[in-house]
Amino acid sequence: MGQSVERFEITGLVQGVFYRKWARATAEGLGLRGFVRNRADGSVEAVLAGPEERLDGFAEACRAGPPDARVEQIRRLPAKAGDMPEGQGVTIAEDA
Repeated sequence: MGQSVERFEITGLVQGVFYRKWARATAEGLGLRGFVRNRADGSVEAVLAGPEERLDGFAEACRAGPPDARVEQIRRLPAKAGDMPEGQGVTIAEDA
């Protein structure tokens, strides 16, 4: 089972609704590692590594998000291993 690294850009009403905490818990529950952060444009970004089918599961879960979120779009882009933080688990990174 190969590892992939992907960048997820989630737009809509995703800041101020606990989306980052929800995304971190969801990604960790899937056994992924990486980070989640708010972006200045109002989106949430996640850079995660793990098996492709688990990344697919994360993307599918992101369509709903936490109860108060209103997701408009999820973009999946390739990322590099160098984009990943050290260590295991998923962190909430400083806003970008």
